[in-house]
Amino acid sequence: MNTTFLIHIAVAALLGGVIGLERGFRAKEAGFRTHFLVALGAALFMILSAHGFDGALTTEGHRLDVSRIAAQVVSGIGFIGAGTIIFQRQMVHGLTTAAGLWVTAAIGMAAGAGMYGLATFTTVLVLIGLEALNWLLPHIGHRNLTITLSAADRAQLQAVLARLKADGVSIASFSLNERSAAMSVPRHYTMKLEIKTSRSKYGEHILHFMTGLEGVDVESIE
Repeated sequence: MNTTFLIHIAVAALLGGVIGLERGFRAKEAGFRTHFLVALGAALFMILSAHGFDGALTTEGHRLDVSRIAAQVVSGIGFIGAGTIIFQRQMVHGLTTAAGLWVTAAIGMAAGAGMYGLATFTTVLVLIGLEALNWLLPHIGHRNLTITLSAADRAQLQAVLARLKADGVSIASFSLNERSAAMSVPRHYTMKLEIKTSRSKYGEHILHFMTGLEGVDVESIE
């Protein structure tokens, strides 16, 4: 048993586990176990690709290409990454997790090749990138917010629109409908809003809709 190979695999599993801990802390689809196994498996495939066929694949003094196993890790990890990507409500979720698995496989391959410094440095950069994004994204860019409101008086919903425009909120679209047209049932109106708000004011706008709208009920916020 080659102790060096065991160290390669251990280092890969350790670095992949560190990334997995961060992803698990953020409650993402793929956590510690997934990243741990991806890095470990990638390292093992790298070792097999580089050393698993020593002396077996040689013809007339020329060693055949054994890098194909390592190359397949790059494409094979795409199947796992694809499983974490979800398209829902015209939004894509899980891309960062898929990319994290992809780079974790690369880190595992680097560790499997004995490039500990490169693997460790890449792991540090991944962690910095993930945490930096978690800090920066709430402060930059915009988010789309879909809100459903209801009220007994149509004028109350129209007042909400006027209030939003006065606050400088960008309204992408809205629809106002009468819920019941039966003569014996009081009229009730619903309005669905799609607004574009800066990420820094995202929480403020949610609080704005949850409180302070007299006579207007907030049915959903997405």
